[in-house]
Amino acid sequence: MGGPVGRSSTPGERTRSRVRGADRLGRDESPHEGGGPGDDGDGPGGREASGGGRRAAKDGRGHKAGARGRSSRRAPKSAKRRVLRWSASVLAVLILGTGGAGYLYYEHLNGNIKKEDLTLGDQQMADHKANAAGQTPLNILLIGSDARDSKANQKLGGAKETFGAPPLADVQMLLHISADRSNLSVISMPRDTMLKMPKCTAPDGEVFPASTVDVQTNQSLGRGGPGCTVATWYELTGIRIDHFMMIDFAGVVSMADAIGGVPVCVDANIRSRNADGKGSGLELEKGTTYIQGEQALQWLRTRYGFEDNTDLGRAKAQHMYMNSMVRQLRKGTKLSDPAKLMNLAEAATEALTVDKGLDTVKKLYDLAEEFKKVPTKRITMSTMPNVYGTGTNNGRVYPKAGDAEQLFRMVRDDVPLDGKASKRKKPEATKDPSAPVGEIAVAVRNGTATDGLGPASGRAGDVMEQLKDAGFAKTTVDPGNVAGAARTAVLYPSADLEGDAQAAAKALGVPLSQVKKSTDVSGISLAVGADWREDGAYPVSKGKEKTPDSAGALNGEDDKACMKVNPNYTW
Repeated sequence: MGGPVGRSSTPGERTRSRVRGADRLGRDESPHEGGGPGDDGDGPGGREASGGGRRAAKDGRGHKAGARGRSSRRAPKSAKRRVLRWSASVLAVLILGTGGAGYLYYEHLNGNIKKEDLTLGDQQMADHKANAAGQTPLNILLIGSDARDSKANQKLGGAKETFGAPPLADVQMLLHISADRSNLSVISMPRDTMLKMPKCTAPDGEVFPASTVDVQTNQSLGRGGPGCTVATWYELTGIRIDHFMMIDFAGVVSMADAIGGVPVCVDANIRSRNADGKGSGLELEKGTTYIQGEQALQWLRTRYGFEDNTDLGRAKAQHMYMNSMVRQLRKGTKLSDPAKLMNLAEAATEALTVDKGLDTVKKLYDLAEEFKKVPTKRITMSTMPNVYGTGTNNGRVYPKAGDAEQLFRMVRDDVPLDGKASKRKKPEATKDPSAPVGEIAVAVRNGTATDGLGPASGRAGDVMEQLKDAGFAKTTVDPGNVAGAARTAVLYPSADLEGDAQAAAKALGVPLSQVKKSTDVSGISLAVGADWREDGAYPVSKGKEKTPDSAGALNGEDDKACMKVNPNYTW
């Protein structure tokens, strides 16, 4: 497939050539240099990549290793069109499996993909709300596993004392594609986030009970698999998750090699390794460097050396890498070569573990097509607003009250994080009329408790009185359920009660987007959430929603961003 265009070949020969091209993936990498395996030594989940990077050599344009030279002579438009048509034909064979050889290779790629259950939790995820055109958003959870379950992962991950230990979800990013496909929002959750885990039932039947104390979020992966990480996210955010995609150390390296280099920037020379052996081994000169392979993994895992040496700086570096990778891929230069296209397909399918709704190359391709609809300038990366813990959890983080919920609510309601208008439609009142308010029974419960605060005293009774003043004479307090709810919601069990639930919400000024159908209730239930701990009317946000400054939003088109290097890790 990589030979002269004019050479004729049989379908079988073309398939063998593709496989041979894929087999060569990553074999031309330089030997690994630098320090030996090391752990970052900060407790559960505190593993750091091993090995030292090499100082990148500059090319003639001042770029460092991995930069691609370009001819100053432009190809004729007709030649460009031929290349695009050729690439499109290869892609059609690859994705759609046309022809006998194409079908065999398509099935080969499908066999590479590993599949797991989407969620292992007991709670059923709420349905999406459609926009005016009947479109719904897509939420995909990206999980980076630190598993040391193979020789490749053990070599890359180091920390021999962790070999065979349960894997940790050290990278967690939620990708939200808007219903109209006009924008994409990303929320990273620091792996040091402390929260309570939901009950998870592993595919083999093992039950992991809900935690009674706060634990680190990256431990969710060891509770039955990625489906427990999904359940944990839903428990915290209330955001429906449609799919997950998980990748390990070796997968990151093979994907980075197949892409062919991504430019990243640091504001000073960096060497991520201290006297205690802590650090990823990343070593770069000040300025922009094209990184790939193991060096890309080091960048994504670097904690010691970026900003304040915490997971927050690491999340920002990951956002820069992802934005840069998107910009590179959208230039098209990496996918005009069929051999590179095959390498990328082989690497991607071997690297990924996905939910069963993404179990074929065709489904992954369709998902990629949805991503491609979003302009780069409408991609916004953010980190969950957080605060540091105290006492035994000093150095760990908790969701920041108010700001974190605001960010989650914006994603739930399909509000763009870049502050630009969306074509979404506000939820409409049901066409089914409600019963007379005096006949509507509503049970109010106090769900104002948070991880750091107990329930606000008397809130269920206060809201009950507000409803009674509005004519809802059958309103009662549900004293037996004080489980925390991040935001106020009105739940109803069946369609015939939707109008009644919306009437109760309207009487209190609660947005209709917070009226949900739920199988967890037998009648209309109003949970007064942590967003309504104070007396008075429901605090609806005024005007256009703004992404909290504490989320550290980064636009996908920002190619001038440089990571700030910690002065203790320069050379």
